[in-house]
Amino acid sequence: MRKKRRRYNIHGMILCGLVFFVVAATAFCMVANSREAAAEEKRIAAEKKAEAERMEKEAKEEAARKEAERAASFAVQPGVPVGSLEADMDRKVVYLTFDDGPSENTGKILDILTKYGVKATFFITGANQDQRPLIKRAYEEGHTIGLHTYSHNYSEVYASEEAYFKDLEKVGDVAREQIGYVPCFIRFPGGSSNVVSAKYKKGIMSSLVEKVQEKGYQYYDWNVDSTDGTGCGKDEIAANAKSDQYHHAMILLHDSQTKGATVEALPGIIEYYQGAGYEFQAIDRECFVSHHAILN
Repeated sequence: MRKKRRRYNIHGMILCGLVFFVVAATAFCMVANSREAAAEEKRIAAEKKAEAERMEKEAKEEAARKEAERAASFAVQPGVPVGSLEADMDRKVVYLTFDDGPSENTGKILDILTKYGVKATFFITGANQDQRPLIKRAYEEGHTIGLHTYSHNYSEVYASEEAYFKDLEKVGDVAREQIGYVPCFIRFPGGSSNVVSAKYKKGIMSSLVEKVQEKGYQYYDWNVDSTDGTGCGKDEIAANAKSDQYHHAMILLHDSQTKGATVEALPGIIEYYQGAGYEFQAIDRECFVSHHAILN
């Protein structure tokens, strides 16, 4: 009887040992598997992080490359032609152009342009120094920066060729401060067809239109005048800015401090051209150039 009991005890101990071994082995495997899984997850996470960092680096490098190309293309380059007087009749394009900023209205206009997903061109002045960061904002949001005038004082700007280029150099310095270079796109105060300049220097416009291009600039007039420069209200500005006369419509608008009506009219103008099948484009080195007849 004792032998049987002893035999049973031995068998029981062996069985318990086996059970313990199985449990321990299972636990060991589970721990090992857990560690392997954790290590694999860590490896995968590290690979994903490295890939994300690589993609981010490549994206930044690509953005920097494109920005360098944009700056190189848009900067003044004497001897290199800018734009074309021949419009591509297979496209319907509208160029929203704003003179006399920056001002608080520039920020409001940028918000509207962002909302509608369209690009525009800003011909800047030396006014409102505290608003100059808006020039940089406009540029970084994909809009084109052009030069208008530093002082916008006709008697100073058109006193002589030297006076004009001195003013242009000053507003070019403003642009350089904000976007890193002097753009080749300009708009004469009053447009190239202005006759006010004759009061200060007879024939100066005939001379300047040649000289600016020799120096690497291109001047842009307009073929659609919103008349917002004359103090019109929102509805009149919108009506005057809407036209189906041109495949390439270059619209004169203003973003100075007093042009709140322009801000109010802008959404309607954008919606009109979107509905008419136009694409919006900021001025670039290849686009259509609108020139007026020279009257002085």
